[in-house]
Amino acid sequence: MYRLRTSAEFDSAHFLAGYNGKCANIHGHRWKIEVVVKSSELAPSGEKRGMVVDFGDLKKAVRDLAKSFDHALIYEKGSLKAATLAALNDENFHLIEVDFRPTAENLAKHFYGLLKAEGLPAESVAVYETPENCACYEEEN
Repeated sequence: MYRLRTSAEFDSAHFLAGYNGKCANIHGHRWKIEVVVKSSELAPSGEKRGMVVDFGDLKKAVRDLAKSFDHALIYEKGSLKAATLAALNDENFHLIEVDFRPTAENLAKHFYGLLKAEGLPAESVAVYETPENCACYEEEN
């Protein structure tokens, strides 16, 4: 089995609505996305002969994903009052609404799905909130 690994980082804020602890407050992280793609075979011919995927394509996909979340407030749909959202939008803040609680676990699964939708043979996605703490997602076989 062949595996390629790449990563990208971004800075953004989130909070956990309904959580009883510090993470209920808006706070930021230097997030890191680490992606592993795998294949049992390499491309047999053409420009990408001998590759799982082109590293340039893989790096670009992961970096573009990180860039789209950079310097944003990631929040769960329904977790902010309409007046709060209106004020944040009026200030032109970069807001990303998601249909799930924005934990590292859920972000790992979300990013996995986005990369798979782009056609990448993702095996796993790890999302680091800190250099020492990460959540990983991979589909069950």
